[in-house]
Amino acid sequence: AYVENCRGVQLFTCRWLPLSPPKALIFLCHGYGMECSVSMRDTGMRLARAGYAVFGIDYQGHGKSHGQRCYIHKFSNIVDDCNNFFKTVCESGEYRNKPRFLYGESMGGAVVLLLHRKEASFWNGAVLVAPMCKISDKIKPHAVVANILTWLELFIPKWKIVPTKDVIDSAFKDPAKREQIRSNELIYQDKPRLKTALEMMRTSMDLENRLCEVTVPFLVLHGEDDSVTDPCVSSLLYNSACSHDKELKIYPGMWHALTSGEPDHNVDRVFTDILSWLDHRVNNQIGLGKGGPLSEYRQKKPTKFLYSSL
Repeated sequence: AYVENCRGVQLFTCRWLPLSPPKALIFLCHGYGMECSVSMRDTGMRLARAGYAVFGIDYQGHGKSHGQRCYIHKFSNIVDDCNNFFKTVCESGEYRNKPRFLYGESMGGAVVLLLHRKEASFWNGAVLVAPMCKISDKIKPHAVVANILTWLELFIPKWKIVPTKDVIDSAFKDPAKREQIRSNELIYQDKPRLKTALEMMRTSMDLENRLCEVTVPFLVLHGEDDSVTDPCVSSLLYNSACSHDKELKIYPGMWHALTSGEPDHNVDRVFTDILSWLDHRVNNQIGLGKGGPLSEYRQKKPTKFLYSSL
C-alpha cells in the first residue's frame, strides 16, 4: 500500500504477517539505495514465520516510493516518514499493546538510532545489521575537501559526482545473490548525488558524537570482512552506548550483507542469532511493559561475542 508523507509524496509500504496473532511488531529500515519489498523479502518472511508482524517502508526516492531517485534532501525527512508510518501501525487497535522492535541494515541502522533518539521510551529494542553510525577514518574526507563539497552543494546538490566503489561487489559475498541484487531494478546502482552523500556524512558524524545517548536494548551484528561499513563502527557503538542490555556479534569471514549476500548457511546462522535475541526478550517478557524498556533491561549484563571461524 502507499501512504502520503507531509510533503505530498507517495511512499510504498509492505508487511509480512504470521498466521496467528503476532507476539511483537518489527519495523524494517533498509539501507542506502535499497528497498524493502524485494531485497528484504526473505528477512520479512523469516521473521513472520517466527511469529512476528513485520512492516517496511521504502524511503522517498527509493524502491517503489515516489520522488527523485536516491536524492536525500534532508536525512531527517527519512526519519520523520518512518516515524509517522511506524507510529500509525503501532496505534492501530490490533497492535496497540504489542512489543515494538526496530530493525535496520547499513544506513537503516542510522535511521533506527535516530528514531530511538526521537522517543527513546517508545521502542522495546533494536536489531542493527552492519549499521552506519560513524564515518570510518579510512574514508573520512579531509576538512578542506568537506568544505569544498559543502560549497558545491549549494549549486549542484543533485549531481551524481561522488566517486564510489561498486557497493554491490563489496557487500554481497555470494556470486549468485550478487547477480540477483544487480538484476533488481528497484535498487539504485548509480553514483551518489552530492547532497545525498553529504547528508549521510553529516548524519554519521552526528551519531558518532552522540553514541553515548543510546539507551535502547540492542543487538548489533557485523561481518569482520565488511569493507562497506567498518566493523570497528559496531564495536564503538557497543562500547559507547549507555544501554545496559546490549550484544555485539562479529562474524569472521563475512561481508556487509549478512542477511542477503552470504551463503545460505551463513545467513541461517545470522538469523538464528537474531531470532534468539528477539525471542528471549518477548518470551520472557524482559522489559516489555507499556512505554518501552523497563528495569529488567538495566539489570542485564551486556554481552559481546566474537565468533571463531568455522
